[in-house]
Amino acid sequence: MPTPEIIAHRGVSRERLENTIPAFQRAIDLGANGVELDVHVTRDGTVVVHHDPVIRGTSSDATLAGRPILSLTTAEVASFRLGDGGPVPTLLEVSALLRDHLTLYCELKGEGTAGPALDVLQHNGGRCAVHSFDHRMIAESALLAPSVARGVLEVSRHVDAASALRSASARDLWQQIEFIDDELVHQVHAAGGRVIAWTANDPATVERLAALGVDGFCGDDVEMLRRVMGR
Repeated sequence: MPTPEIIAHRGVSRERLENTIPAFQRAIDLGANGVELDVHVTRDGTVVVHHDPVIRGTSSDATLAGRPILSLTTAEVASFRLGDGGPVPTLLEVSALLRDHLTLYCELKGEGTAGPALDVLQHNGGRCAVHSFDHRMIAESALLAPSVARGVLEVSRHVDAASALRSASARDLWQQIEFIDDELVHQVHAAGGRVIAWTANDPATVERLAALGVDGFCGDDVEMLRRVMGR
């Protein structure tokens, strides 16, 4: 049975501010297999890495506070500083950092991010995949960039788990960890898919699910995941 992938959730967010260059660099340093991150697109088309639709930081222009990223220009986003004092990174910057080291798992979070994000990922090269709670964006991604692997995020347990993959032309089922059992893993594997568990922060649960054949664990503590995997 292959050793499961270790995927750093928004970078090594246990140790660094999530979705920042230091968090992603720490994932490289610790030997993670992949990084999971979230993207939104600015009003003028730049793909930026941030979880929430509104930036959790402070801008030098107080009038920008509380405005969605989708309404901001690239320059306006660049005026913000996050809790660690750093800027909001762009997907281009992050993909260049990760390209030669690990797989970039890009969650299409914001409205209209599929096309712009795929343009960046394909232009920059490197191992990458996209996933989303909005399965329509994954189906769109299959048309826009069929060579880029795709996944669907789930917080509920399907009767037929593989149906979610088929409907969106996806490979990976990103399943909330509480809903993963032997039957789900079997269904997905029988359909040629993979199961990625999130958010994987409990060692005993990770060890149990690894024995069932889960293909990847997305968690905040890469060092813990490495210990459980015996690396």
